[in-house]
Formats: sequence, C-alpha cells, structure tokens
Amino acid sequence: PRHPAGAVKRPSIVLVVAVAGNGVIGNAGTMPWHISADFRRVKALTMGKPLVMGRKTFDSLPGILPGRRHIVITRDPKWEAEGAERAGSLAEALALANAPEIVIFGGAQIYAEALPLADRIELTEVQAEPAGDTRFPEFDRGGWIESFREHHPAQGATPGFDFVTLLRKPGATGEES
Repeated sequence: PRHPAGAVKRPSIVLVVAVAGNGVIGNAGTMPWHISADFRRVKALTMGKPLVMGRKTFDSLPGILPGRRHIVITRDPKWEAEGAERAGSLAEALALANAPEIVIFGGAQIYAEALPLADRIELTEVQAEPAGDTRFPEFDRGGWIESFREHHPAQGATPGFDFVTLLRKPGATGEES
C-alpha cells in the first residue's frame, strides 16, 4: 500500500542476511552453504516486499524471486534486466521502493550502507567457517536487542544454524562500527 501524497511515514528497513561464524556471506558470487530452511524463512520474511540489492547479488539469484519487487542498485545508468528496477544509489532505491517495509538483500556494500538506517536484522547465524570473498560489515551488537532465536543443529552436510531477530535499541544511533 502506497502512502497518500504528503503522508511521510518512514519505512521500516530490514536487513535479511545469512552470516557464517567468520563473517562470510558469499564466495565467488554464491553462498558457501545450502540450507533449505533458510530459503523458506527468507521467502516468508520477504514475500510481497520490495528487495533492495546490489547488481552482483541480483546476478547471483537463480532468477526473479516471485511475489517480490527487485530493486537493483548499480552505477551503470544503462543497466537493465527483465523483472528488475534500477536505482543509482541506496537513497534512490529506498524512495523507489516506497513501501511500509523494505528488505535490504545484499551484498556487503549495500548492507554496510543500509546498516545505519536499519530497524531490524533478520539474521541466520551459520555455524561454519567457510572460505569467502564477501563479508557482512562489522557492527556493534550492543545497539541491538535480540528478540528471537531458534537453534537448528547440523544435519548431514548442512551446518548448524540459528535464526535470530535483532531490533535496534530505542535511541541507538546507526553510527556503529
């Protein structure tokens, strides 16, 4: 639902990310693990919401994720892809999204830019230390309240993981590092 002209309500900014114990979120354009339950949770958290992501994250997807807008941040003004909307910056992407809740979907640079604006982080903590070329930015967990945690033990080739929801503490600034 769009807000009527003049009604300025700040959207809720939610980072959705899976992070290994060593901070890795990706390697060579892919995720270094396959956790079916995480895919299901991500789908449930993001369905019907705009996804804001960088071009490399968009390129790493298996295709357009149904039921969600894909807003891709790229500096290339000529970039286009079927099913995606282009934005030149995070600010432009958030304005384009124009929704009560906006999901930040990666990668590392977009997460780093959006972290100071985030109200919530939906985190999958993966109990693994994979090699990787992409890491989630460091942030001060002291500015956040853990409101939910659900542990899942390792099963076969699937590493153990926890689903965690972090809410920004009231009055905590986004200037964490």
